[in-house]
Amino acid sequence: MKQRIVSLIKKTTKSTIPFDVFVSRKREFGDYSTNLAFNLAKLRKKDPQGISENLAKKLSRISAFERVEAKSGFINFWIKKEWLLKEIQKILTKKNDYGRGFKKKKKIQIEFISANPTGQLTVGNGRGTFFGDSLSRILKFLGYQVTKEYYINNAKNSSQIEELGKTALKKGKVYLNDYLRKKIALIEPKLTKIIRSSTNKYQQAGYILAQEIQKDNQDFIQHKLKIKFDNWFSEQSLYEKNMAKKLLKQLQQKNLVYLKNKALWFKAKKFGDEQDRVLIRANQKPTYFFSDLMYHLDKFKRRKFDQVIDIWGADHFGYKKRLLAGLSALGISPSKLKIIIMQMLTLRRGKKKVRISKRKGEYLTLEQVVDEVGLDPTRFLFLMVAPETHLDFDLELAKKRSMENPVYYVQYTRVRVNSILNKAKTLEYKIKTSDLKLLGTEPDLRLIKELVQFPDKVKESAEVYNPQVLVTYSLNLARVFHNFYERQRVITENQAETKARLSLILTTKIVLDNLFDLIGIAKLDRM
Repeated sequence: MKQRIVSLIKKTTKSTIPFDVFVSRKREFGDYSTNLAFNLAKLRKKDPQGISENLAKKLSRISAFERVEAKSGFINFWIKKEWLLKEIQKILTKKNDYGRGFKKKKKIQIEFISANPTGQLTVGNGRGTFFGDSLSRILKFLGYQVTKEYYINNAKNSSQIEELGKTALKKGKVYLNDYLRKKIALIEPKLTKIIRSSTNKYQQAGYILAQEIQKDNQDFIQHKLKIKFDNWFSEQSLYEKNMAKKLLKQLQQKNLVYLKNKALWFKAKKFGDEQDRVLIRANQKPTYFFSDLMYHLDKFKRRKFDQVIDIWGADHFGYKKRLLAGLSALGISPSKLKIIIMQMLTLRRGKKKVRISKRKGEYLTLEQVVDEVGLDPTRFLFLMVAPETHLDFDLELAKKRSMENPVYYVQYTRVRVNSILNKAKTLEYKIKTSDLKLLGTEPDLRLIKELVQFPDKVKESAEVYNPQVLVTYSLNLARVFHNFYERQRVITENQAETKARLSLILTTKIVLDNLFDLIGIAKLDRM
């Protein structure tokens, strides 16, 4: 709807200056508003109210608008009922394709989770997990070619694999907990053979243990979280393909590396970073940055993705500039890489804080949280908060089966919708023959105006790379529908009006189903 309004405004005003159209916050300001007059006022150095009044007169001639008003520099629009009903008919016709985009050539890779292979996924990993999956769904829905990828941090020569190996061979206690003890006991025959070896025994032991842990994590992601990755990419494979030598050769040819204190440095400062960065340490072990640079070179040069979206934890914030600097040095435009940093979270049981410390082996796993509160509440509540905002996750709230719990509130909307449609079936109503013009009460129109926002919300969530837009919309839609349900009878003695209103209920179900698919929560028929 917003895009259609934008097109109508451009056509009528002949304006080429950028402007926004947005849903009005209050009903007295119409259905939609635009800031066009403000933008023109800056350019012409005139009063925005005078410009808005002149524009309002022109725009009032557009047949789509019931009313156009200039107020405080903004131009407010009321959409005609006929236009709204056309959109409702469109929903009924397109059904699950409502809001869907056409197939696009653009290839997008989304890399998310990519947890260290030193134990089970923590509750902290959950933020990027659900965020990445939902964003992938949204972009696919809009027609992009999306590849979901999990990057397995399993390079044998990494410090974390070596530390894991020391723990496996009882020469250290880093990451040690009951889960790891059981895993080590299961692979003891393999570890016994490694102990006899004098070369790289910690690397070998750590790599074997990491593989076992990764198998568990993959099984959990696929079967309990119900997330399917298109590709599981091994960091170790980069070294096996001699990508390290190829990358170093490129950087040396460009004179972008130098030795200092026996370590190999990259001239990152030359490309916008605060300082130069170490690629290979003095002990000849590669840094995370070096592996990341190889990995992204593979994404852009070998696999030729048009855009890459990386979803990282808050502890990776400092790596953003150095990676962008590295890509620039290799001739890859930083604009092709979007890095989204997920902020930390606090886990609570009501007012009591739950301590999290993975390195000490004292942490609540994501699996434990999902088992305790359920997949849908975990996923929904994680997605409710923007990635740049700290998340407070209350386990007690997540378990509540009441309207106080946001996901219950939203899912119960669909249950009510389903209940009405089931009742209509028993009365043998044929919704297809309905006359939508009979929809005209205030609750009818409020619900219609909320439903037709769906395509705009999908596009917005993709533009800002944030599924939270759709989660917030689902809550708004639920609120409007519950208000409609309390104020407006659907099945009455008037069969014609009943059929029309049942069409509106069916429209609500279509939008909710599409919305739930994009967020990734279950479409429940009863609760």
